[in-house]
Amino acid sequence: MTRNFRSPAAIAMGAVLLSGTALASWSNGAGAEPRPTLGLYGTTGLVDMPSALSQPDGELTFTSSYFAGINRNTLSFQILPRVQGSFRYSGYHEFNYAGFEDYYDRSFDLSFQFFDESRYLPAMKIGLQDFVGTGISSGEYIVATKHLGPKIAVTAGLGWGRLGSEGDIGSPFGARPARDFGRGGKPNTGEWFKGPAAPFAGLSYKPSEALTLLAEYSSDAYRLETNGRSASRLFAHESPFNFGVDYAVNDTLTVGGYYLYGSEIGLRFSLALNPARPAVRGSVAAAPGALAERPDPARDPDAYFTAWAARPGVLKTLRRDAHAQLLAEGIEVTALSITEGRAELRFRNLRYDAEAQAIGRAARVLSRVMPPSVETFVLVPTVFDIGASAVTLRRSDLERLVEAPDAEAQLFAVAGLGAAGPRPGPADRPEGAFPKLTYSIGPFVRSSFFDPSSPVRAAFGLSLGASYTPRPGLVFSGAVEKKLLGNLDEGRPSNSVLPHVRTDVVRYEREGDPALRNLFGAYYFRPSDDLYGRVTAGYLERMFGGVSGELLYKPVSSPLGLGLELNYAAKRDFDGGFGFQDYDVLTGHVSAYYDFDNGFHGQLDVGRYLAGDVGATLSLDREFRNGWSVGAFATLTDVSAEEFGEGSFDKGIRISIPLSYFTGTPTRGSIGRTIRPITRDGGARLSVPGRLYEGIRDYHEGELADQWGRVWR
Repeated sequence: MTRNFRSPAAIAMGAVLLSGTALASWSNGAGAEPRPTLGLYGTTGLVDMPSALSQPDGELTFTSSYFAGINRNTLSFQILPRVQGSFRYSGYHEFNYAGFEDYYDRSFDLSFQFFDESRYLPAMKIGLQDFVGTGISSGEYIVATKHLGPKIAVTAGLGWGRLGSEGDIGSPFGARPARDFGRGGKPNTGEWFKGPAAPFAGLSYKPSEALTLLAEYSSDAYRLETNGRSASRLFAHESPFNFGVDYAVNDTLTVGGYYLYGSEIGLRFSLALNPARPAVRGSVAAAPGALAERPDPARDPDAYFTAWAARPGVLKTLRRDAHAQLLAEGIEVTALSITEGRAELRFRNLRYDAEAQAIGRAARVLSRVMPPSVETFVLVPTVFDIGASAVTLRRSDLERLVEAPDAEAQLFAVAGLGAAGPRPGPADRPEGAFPKLTYSIGPFVRSSFFDPSSPVRAAFGLSLGASYTPRPGLVFSGAVEKKLLGNLDEGRPSNSVLPHVRTDVVRYEREGDPALRNLFGAYYFRPSDDLYGRVTAGYLERMFGGVSGELLYKPVSSPLGLGLELNYAAKRDFDGGFGFQDYDVLTGHVSAYYDFDNGFHGQLDVGRYLAGDVGATLSLDREFRNGWSVGAFATLTDVSAEEFGEGSFDKGIRISIPLSYFTGTPTRGSIGRTIRPITRDGGARLSVPGRLYEGIRDYHEGELADQWGRVWR
């Protein structure tokens, strides 16, 4: 029976390749459908089959779909205009597979659009489905999509693995080896494009901007889910044809409904976010104060007299006035040095997620406060009370360019950017700057995912924290927590053969309530212009205390940074108090950081981890100018896959989105999450508060250049 369906698939494939000639008057179908539909797998596709189209660059989508007891939850990211990556967590209800009544599976997908749609030729894509994991959904494909007009698109492709199980045409690249996933988590490269291959095809029609109608011929026979041999039979596969409706409720939410395989009804919900499509267009922040222009020196030379600098109390008054106006702008003065022609402001940016915006507002305030003879403004943003960089602006340049059509670019061209000088003395600090005591109280949320017995666990409670800074660079900080509700303490006990440096989290949750989250002292310093240092000691995190030292070499104008961190760590008692267990370790890393100047940032850490294993972590993040960041990491150490346990090695993805994206109001806050398929003890790193690099680099050349467009806002 399956052979009877090969002909429609072959005809559809031919239609894709030949449609450009027949409809040459219509081109660039990708432009007509900037946001293609997502399928049940949460990746760009029709119903259950992929298409060759791409989501808008930077699109981040979360999809939840359900049919026949199969629930797929997928996080997809359009990494590049041609590259999409996905992480999926699937649940099979009452499946009775691999010893579990309800079976849960983690998987990764990757696809590459290697050919854009043109006037005559289709878009073409190659993809890997579930290429890291147990392989229950594993498949590979090559697919083409061509628009036959602004509303109709035809798709056809060839699939392998489970995408080659319905109506196959043979095995063009040899037999597919038997699956041996071991501990899981490793790429199943030996299977790629091996075994039977089968064609699939489909059509999409858009009667309106919001509505898309879908039909497809699926090459997935769902043998495991329908044969009832190694698992329970979830549904009856009566037909390879699927039909669906996709409806875009708004820019964020789309929903889909489907009739599947001649016997099932399916549903899909997708949420989409994009750095280029913020929830609030523009900024709702208060406009900056005016830039005060000085009188013409030729007409009013007396305005530029310098004797004011010697008058008693003048410098104190200027510091007080600047401090008050800057604090109203969300900028805290830590020091202000003033001479007849120069003002050097050291400040903390408390409000602006665009660092250049803080610099621009600080410059405007100085223009209103400083006497006309002060021509040079040196703006030194501080992180951990050490100068991150020094931005030098001529006041005359600010006055000349404030109304220029390309004021941002011109100002950046004449601005000086270099290393900050030494920390100023007490005389230049505003009254009450030090010592400083702050405190906070607020909710906390901790979560755990992917436990087969309960895929989502969480704990909610209150955290009380305080910080005391007696002098610049020295800080004492701590926090206590009280859980109010949650089930994190009900997870599985650790079965790790390695030292339990991370897998005892259930015991910490069960026995540590309330708990001292951390209590430490830290000192930050600068040994030289391009070198930054930190020493931290105390209860560093919920599971470990100890001593940590760090040196960071990072020239202001260099994309490269180098770091060295050494730690002595001891495992804390489960009750979250002051005691320690009988486990300690020397750990540390040599790190290299690199800004690729194209929105990507890489990091390589080589060293010894908490369980005593030695290896390296490679991270790659795509960072957007508005503060979005999406990345992935992987750690390989001398721990074998068998010793590591499920997952074989540590890996994951991480996402950070600034709160200003949702509110339009400047804020330093963000929401983010690191997602690991599973947390084990191998490749675990000590969590130290206040590591240097991420804070320092915000005010270096690469980051400031990206943010400079907001310097006048």
